Amino acid sequence: MIQAIAFYLFAGLMLASAVMVISARNPVHSVLWLILAFFNGAGLMVLIGAEFIAMLLVIVYVGAVAVLFLFVVMMLNIDFAEMRAGFIKNAPLGLLVAFILFLELFVGLVATGQGGVTLGTADGLSQQASDTPNIDAIGALLYTRYVFLFEVAGIILLVAMIGAIVLTHRTKPGGSPGRQDIGKQVRRRPEDATVMKQPEVGKGLEL
Repeated sequence: MIQAIAFYLFAGLMLASAVMVISARNPVHSVLWLILAFFNGAGLMVLIGAEFIAMLLVIVYVGAVAVLFLFVVMMLNIDFAEMRAGFIKNAPLGLLVAFILFLELFVGLVATGQGGVTLGTADGLSQQASDTPNIDAIGALLYTRYVFLFEVAGIILLVAMIGAIVLTHRTKPGGSPGRQDIGKQVRRRPEDATVMKQPEVGKGLEL
């Protein structure tokens, strides 16, 4: 009984969060709703016994990707009026893509109802022991057979992080008054530095 209640709770919150992601006007709010959807998705993964996938959702997607999106959206100077104008301009193309995706889902559901696809006969060599947790089994495969792909995925994430940093630190046409100029600080003369004074009472700033 408690499993069913938890399932409907996580699923309902996840669907509501997904709707808010695409309906929120502020991109920052959309990212926050996306984080909530990831947390509820992790709860669903825990219910079916996939602890590793739940941990990936929380650590990778919430702790890295979603937070990176949040900082990029907050630090970039986004013109919301221009973004809304572009949304209206590209609405027909978006509806066409949505219709194609819906058609693919419908065809997939109909094909599933006709029976499964026979891919081959399992030989049982890759079957894990019943007493081995799925996290241990995935880790053994990840760092042995698929270690090269794992390293490539890490490099891709590193390049994405560097790209986000470059976008947030790009120089604007008028210059950024809040940007730190290391060369100017090094060339500063002693007479240009701020000096601490001890003025007498009543003899501070003169206007």
